Amino acid sequence: MSLRHGFTTGTAAAAAAKAATLHLILGQAQDHVDVPLPRGDRLCIPVLESRDTGQGIEAAVRKDAGDDPDVTHQAIIRARVCWERPESGCSALTGQETPVLLSAGPGVGMVTKPGLPVPVGQPAINPVPQAQIRKAVAEALGQALEQAQVSCAMQVQISVDNGQQLAQRTFNPRLGIVGGISILGTRGTVKPFSHAAYQATIAQSLDVMQAQGIARPCLTTGGRSERFAVQEFTDLGIEACVQVADFFFFAMREAGKRGFSQVLWAVFFGKLIKQAQGHRYTHAHAAQLDLEQLSAWCRDCGFNKEESRSIARANTAMQVLTEIAAHPRTPALLELLTTRARFWAQSFARSPLRVDYALFDFSGRLLTCTTAHP
Repeated sequence: MSLRHGFTTGTAAAAAAKAATLHLILGQAQDHVDVPLPRGDRLCIPVLESRDTGQGIEAAVRKDAGDDPDVTHQAIIRARVCWERPESGCSALTGQETPVLLSAGPGVGMVTKPGLPVPVGQPAINPVPQAQIRKAVAEALGQALEQAQVSCAMQVQISVDNGQQLAQRTFNPRLGIVGGISILGTRGTVKPFSHAAYQATIAQSLDVMQAQGIARPCLTTGGRSERFAVQEFTDLGIEACVQVADFFFFAMREAGKRGFSQVLWAVFFGKLIKQAQGHRYTHAHAAQLDLEQLSAWCRDCGFNKEESRSIARANTAMQVLTEIAAHPRTPALLELLTTRARFWAQSFARSPLRVDYALFDFSGRLLTCTTAHP
């Protein structure tokens, strides 16, 4: 069965912002808008409504997650746009030059704890969607303003209908995001999430690798880790990679069944911790990040009591990694984590196959790699 793809809250917000901007300048509501996606492709999005509120033009888009069981599926994402202080000191600007001032309205959460991609005190609109929204608005301005027009900065406020209620069905409250949902999306589209379909894809990918004589599959947790692995290991082709997401146990069991003698995992810090803890399925809804256990491992590796307590109190794995980046005992901790993860991987595979780990940070920097170790 073919599963239908959808689009992210970031893409919905970008589409609403572009539709509202075009309506503001052209004086006409839009039925559809064509928006840029973070990786360079584009998507045509239907506009639910667009109207003058008296405080600017507000357009709405209904988020469509496709066949993905997403909490925000069918959520209404709104963008209200207006010129910043049109009565004062404006200058002639083109669409490409007009500053876009982004803010959050009702239903969009605020960040109250460190360790997230957005600083404390800022709206929970992640950096990639922020850039996507600004680019969509700039496109609308460039499309509508064929010549310089007297204008000021463009105010863009993103809001979500019933966002605060939707957020209660997510991990946002636990992460310190209060008052609403997050505006997310690193690729702009949503891949359908079906366990059976995803597992079938993993198994089929391993079958193809085996048929092609690939000796060492590279198992990655997603598109970014896959991209970083291919960039880092020049002898690793994309055909040797399979995105296994959170299916740690399943991927290792299938690799063991096929008799592979070795595998390489490309992971980020949070997934490595969960694998080291032996979670068979590492999605946040099924496997919580045990920072108390991580704190104990830090003590075993020579971190002092106060440093270990700070790690136990952290909000996210990203925060922990930031705090320990320059610590002299961090290499020992990473070795412990990869050793424990390797133990579980081999156990799940029921095979003594060699398991190596390449750990990346979110910028693509290789933090540790076990391929030089037995």
